[in-house]
Amino acid sequence: MQDRSSIPQTRAWLMAARPKTLPAAVGGVVVGAALAIRDGVFAPLPALAALAGALLFQIAANFANDYFDYVKGIDTADRLGPVRVTQSGLIAPARLRLGLAVVVGLALLDGLYLVSVGGWFILFIGLAAVAATLAYSGGPFPLASHGLGDGFVFVFFGLAAVCGTYYAQALTLTAPVVVAAAPVGALITAILVVNNARDIPTDAKTGKRTLAVMFGLRFTRIEYAALVWGAYAVPALLLLTGAFKIWVLLPWGTLTLAWRAVERMQRSLDGPGYNRLLADTAQLSLLFSLLFAVGIVL
Repeated sequence: MQDRSSIPQTRAWLMAARPKTLPAAVGGVVVGAALAIRDGVFAPLPALAALAGALLFQIAANFANDYFDYVKGIDTADRLGPVRVTQSGLIAPARLRLGLAVVVGLALLDGLYLVSVGGWFILFIGLAAVAATLAYSGGPFPLASHGLGDGFVFVFFGLAAVCGTYYAQALTLTAPVVVAAAPVGALITAILVVNNARDIPTDAKTGKRTLAVMFGLRFTRIEYAALVWGAYAVPALLLLTGAFKIWVLLPWGTLTLAWRAVERMQRSLDGPGYNRLLADTAQLSLLFSLLFAVGIVL
């Protein structure tokens, strides 16, 4: 194992950003842009700004989670997940807090352009995203420690990402756009569910009451399956409405991957097993979103 003291600071900051989680931020923007193309309202600059904002908020959420979980004593040497830079001593808490402020500041600068394009609705989404990002692990009532993390991820990385991207271009929302955002949020939430299932023992010890801790592993496995299969049901629903063509079922090309992921979630996994499933679920989420976007455009 590599001596952590020899890890360069640039790599430590990259570890803090958790690059494997960043594709989760891309999916919602891609689907939102695809819906805009379908409706003839695609605007490249707002779409790119929405992508930059989504990536910055994902990094900010990762920094905040690393920092606040360390400060609150949730991250300990017993955790089974990837290395946390603050708990492991790679980045001092004060420096990570400063890094968090810089990333949030960049996200707000990006948001100023989007607000100039999209008005009050984008402002509302942006301010809510900042507040929720900091409240996810921090503050007097951290969402992640009170069973609200799953809902946070579904709303902000699913509904808000897709709807906000679309609105920044179309300046309006439609029912199909909101429905199309649901599977994106569901699969991204499934990533968090795997993470929480893995951390049940350590989270329970430190008082972090995720849904997985509150209701147990059996519930968590059911939740995971419901999120995955619920996501695959939405394209069929959109097809049945007549608003989309058969191409909207393109994400069904990943059904085999989804089946394997759900089947693995039902097993007794160790830490590395959960980490592999987490990575596979993130990959499934991105593949689904990309195929969904292509199907929407076609």
